[in-house]
Amino acid sequence: PKDKIRTSLILDNSNLILTTESATKIYPSKKEFGINKIDLQLLNNSNLEFINDELILYKDSRYIQFFNLKSDENSTFFYTDILSRGRSFENFDFSKMMIKNRFYCDEKLEYIEKFEIVGDELKDYINRKNSENFIFAKFYIKTKNNEEFINTIHKSAFESFSFSQNKKIIIGVISSYNMGDLKSKIMHIWKIYRSNINKKE
Repeated sequence: PKDKIRTSLILDNSNLILTTESATKIYPSKKEFGINKIDLQLLNNSNLEFINDELILYKDSRYIQFFNLKSDENSTFFYTDILSRGRSFENFDFSKMMIKNRFYCDEKLEYIEKFEIVGDELKDYINRKNSENFIFAKFYIKTKNNEEFINTIHKSAFESFSFSQNKKIIIGVISSYNMGDLKSKIMHIWKIYRSNINKKE
């Protein structure tokens, strides 16, 4: 397939809660990659809360994501991605996934993430870890008070959250064996975020 999705947003003194309509499905292909390009800019005390449904990579699928988020000092954001192991009868049988995520604060690059994953390698890694958890969610968060947020999140038993180099962004990951359980944890972390930025549920 030559599936391409592009999302571009500029928020100026605005608040936005955004989610996908349903899971993102990437279909099999021998050569072509499904491409997802996301460009976000937050200005003048804006707030973005972007919660994706799961990414489902079908057997023999190929996927590329380019993600760029630019935020000024006073803006905040909560962004999360979910990776499943595929359809119910699949187990990370996709061919390849390539991700490049970049986060800028006040026009300076704060955090970059670039990796390439082959399905079989991810499957082998989970097997070696002997883990029952095979669904993952990744978080990228910026609040008015990152120190306070990360202390609260650690007290709530979510320990795999840490700062970017200059402590302007929080990066975290959680996992589960069950999609319902994972999404419940995401909602709990989101609730902590909204409390931190003084937003109502």
